[in-house]
Amino acid sequence: MRNGHVTGQEQRQHTGKQGRMTINAEAGNRAGNQTDIGEVMTEGIESSHNDLPWQLRMKFNNQLNKVDLYTLNNTHTNIPKIREGRLAAQFWAAYVPCDTQYKDAARQTLEQIDVIHRMCMKYPEAFMFATSSKDIVDAFSQNRTASLIGVEGGHSLDSSLGTLRTMYHLGVRYLTLTHSCNTPWADNWLVDSGAEPSQHNGLSEFGKQLIFEMNRIGMLIDLAHVSENVMNQVLDLSKAPVIFSHSSAYAVCPHKRNVPDDVLRKVQNKKGIVMVNFYNDYVTCSNTANLSQVADHFDHIKNVAGHSIIGFGGDYDGVGRVPGGLEDVSKYPALVAELLRRGWTDAEVKAALGDNLLRVFREVERVRDSLKGTAPDDLPIPYEEVKNDCRTSYGYPVPNPDSAGTILSLSPLALVLTLTLSSLLSWSL
Repeated sequence: MRNGHVTGQEQRQHTGKQGRMTINAEAGNRAGNQTDIGEVMTEGIESSHNDLPWQLRMKFNNQLNKVDLYTLNNTHTNIPKIREGRLAAQFWAAYVPCDTQYKDAARQTLEQIDVIHRMCMKYPEAFMFATSSKDIVDAFSQNRTASLIGVEGGHSLDSSLGTLRTMYHLGVRYLTLTHSCNTPWADNWLVDSGAEPSQHNGLSEFGKQLIFEMNRIGMLIDLAHVSENVMNQVLDLSKAPVIFSHSSAYAVCPHKRNVPDDVLRKVQNKKGIVMVNFYNDYVTCSNTANLSQVADHFDHIKNVAGHSIIGFGGDYDGVGRVPGGLEDVSKYPALVAELLRRGWTDAEVKAALGDNLLRVFREVERVRDSLKGTAPDDLPIPYEEVKNDCRTSYGYPVPNPDSAGTILSLSPLALVLTLTLSSLLSWSL
């Protein structure tokens, strides 16, 4: 027992991922009174986006010693729900809000990465920290949930390729290029809604550098939250498949956070993946939604671009409204049953459950390995593109001291000293 309740080991014995599962005919029925989905879900579900780490910050300021993930009951996610939902692998979001940009975004993101590591250390019977496609398979064989990190928002990098590489070394395996704000090198989805102006017409030159560097190091490129121009530019530029970690079908719900049909087809050609979001506003473009309406997005994506580009995104604990029937992570099997009821084959469902994401991950790793002889890109973003009151310019070229621009850029003290020295030199001559 752990603090008076069942331990992770005891729970595995009771609700192991390999156990047989049936869903009531009302949830999904292909033949007879019940549909057996145990065979379809033998390897569990791989989900690409969960914001539990942000809930840990907001509710506990990342003080894990004050948290029990077995009994935590005011989130979409806890260990019993994970086991009931058969989560074989989960990308945990290292997210910090856009108002940290140009301030302390990098520090706060590192703290979110840290809390994910500590979560895995505190509950080793439930979570295995993972950084590769092989790790996902190994975690499943150990009956643990593979726990990976995705950084949600390019503002977390502070426009630094060195920071990108450092986060990769810390285990980050995907980067969402923007959140709901432009970065100095990429436009976000609000540009398409008219709520924000375009700053780069998609990607800046540095943004294009970043795409190639992500290919080189083997980090998945996540296009959730970006503008349509960025979607298309990245799909043209990237040598590896891309992901949408938590986006749905624009044709079903015309919200700019969703993916248009022409982009779905390009994702198919790129052999990428779109992981369906469960946020009501992106499911029905309204405050309410249900499980069947989420399945409509799966159907539409399959009809437009095939079952090979579909996955489960979720967005649990990052949104305030989720569909009826999908109230928390324990409900994933109900959606599987609905897809089976609609005539999806076992192979199609298994692809969406995890085979598609594993395929994309392995191809990203293959591209990385093919670029091993390529040197890291160490060309920094131009200083004028990131200059602000909170950023220093160490390392950037010092302007010609004879230029007027240099004198105008000096601090008041330096300006006084420069003028005094010039005056003394002129007097001595």
